[in-house]
Formats: sequence, structure tokens, C-alpha cells
Amino acid sequence: MIETVLAGYEADGADLVDRFEAVDAAGLYAPVADFIPRTPARIADIGAGTGRDAAWLAGLGHAVVAVEPVAALREAGRALRPGLAWVDDRLPELSRLRGESFDRLLLSGVWQHLDDPARAVAMPVLAGLLASGGVLIMSLRHGPGAPSRPVWPVGVGATIALAEAAGLRLVHRVEAASVQAGNRAAGVTWTWVCLEKTPPP
Repeated sequence: MIETVLAGYEADGADLVDRFEAVDAAGLYAPVADFIPRTPARIADIGAGTGRDAAWLAGLGHAVVAVEPVAALREAGRALRPGLAWVDDRLPELSRLRGESFDRLLLSGVWQHLDDPARAVAMPVLAGLLASGGVLIMSLRHGPGAPSRPVWPVGVGATIALAEAAGLRLVHRVEAASVQAGNRAAGVTWTWVCLEKTPPP
């Protein structure tokens, strides 16, 4: 399943770069701004695309890893932002990140591309990458996707339940409109959730 999605992004990569770059990262993350650290933190942007958000976070003083499995987007990002640290890795396993520890994980516009079995694998992996007290910041898409890049329905409650089973707790939830006019016209909306890794007892 994920191979079909990645192939679609690879094929559409050249057309997507300008669309991705037109989005203001600070505006995109406004619904979860309180969960962006104020002091230097270690952050992984998973599904980083062209590295737009990762570069914004690096500019705030954070140590950021841009994780992107689509070569067309990753190479465009390297050309635009040669100073970023890039990793070619993919959900649900994230095998190259295993053993790392982050204060924040970002999944912006990613979760809808995983089906339920892949989500069940991915959530414990994500929890395992978080430091104690770290936060997973996710945007959950509601509405249609591009035919070349399949999406699966996202249940907010089901996502939170998966997170809780993996040792994360919901600390923030907010609904948001799409920042892209084309998506708004298609009826796409988003739910942002912030999920904290609870310290061991």
C-alpha cells in the first residue's frame, strides 16, 4: 500500500515542490504553536517533503532531522536547503531511526497515507522514538486525496486509542481548515493532535 503512495509522490514530485514551498510553516503549525519548544530541542520531521518545516524549526534553533522517503522531494530539499540533516526512511517501520530519541516528532499530512494495519505498526515505533515527556504532533486529514496518492479514512478516536496503547496521552486536540485553497475547495479539513509520552511510574 505505502509503495503506491510513494510512487505517486515520486511521479508528482516536480509539480509538488512549488505547492509545498508556497505554504508558510509558522502559519501551518499555528494550531499547535504552544507545543513547539521554546528552547533548543531534538526534532524529527517525518514525511518532511522538501524540508520546509524542518528548515523553519532549525531556524528557531532546534536540531532537526528531515525524514523523507521520496527521492524527488528529498533531492529538491537538499538543493534548496543543503544545511539540513536528511534521512531516507519510511513509515511504518522507520528502521533507520531506530535507537534515536527525540523531544518532538512531527507528522504533518502523513497519517492518512497509512492504512489501519500500517498505523498499528507505526504508532509503537513512533512512541519508541520519543524521549520521556516528548510530544508527537500529528495532523489528521479528513476528506479526499489525489488519485495518484491514495488516502485512507482517519478516525481521530482510533488514532488516540492507538497512541494510548503505545504509552502516549492526548494533551491537545484542535480542528483546523486546510491552508491550501485547492484542498479547502475539495472539502478537506484537519484535526491536529499532540500526544505526550508519559514518564514511567
